[in-house]
Amino acid sequence: MYTLAVKKDFIARHFLIGGDWGPENEPNSHHFVMQVRLEASELDQHGYLVDIVKIEAEMQAVVDYFGESVLNDLSEFDGLNPSIEHFSRIVCLKLLKAINPPGAGRFTVRMWENETCWASYSTNFGGS
Repeated sequence: MYTLAVKKDFIARHFLIGGDWGPENEPNSHHFVMQVRLEASELDQHGYLVDIVKIEAEMQAVVDYFGESVLNDLSEFDGLNPSIEHFSRIVCLKLLKAINPPGAGRFTVRMWENETCWASYSTNFGGS
């Protein structure tokens, strides 16, 4: 099984809803680190799972969209608490669609909200 991972960082704001989470209930910013991880057993004709340049470009598009924004204000978070769990799923599905890796495998996005805390979302792609 081959594995490829790429990381990118950015700042975004949010505030948690639906509970008492102290300072997290107020607008605050996080220095997020987004990691994309692809796993598959086959490489393309160039010896890649996916060209890293394409992954970096699609990750930059995600940063351009979510970066410096208040996550609560974005339609992707309508009715949701903007937790890193939801954020990792939203980003994972957005990037998977944009990158569209060939073949079959596993696609994971891990979102770090600080140096010690992260959440991830994984899904299979391709295949039957």
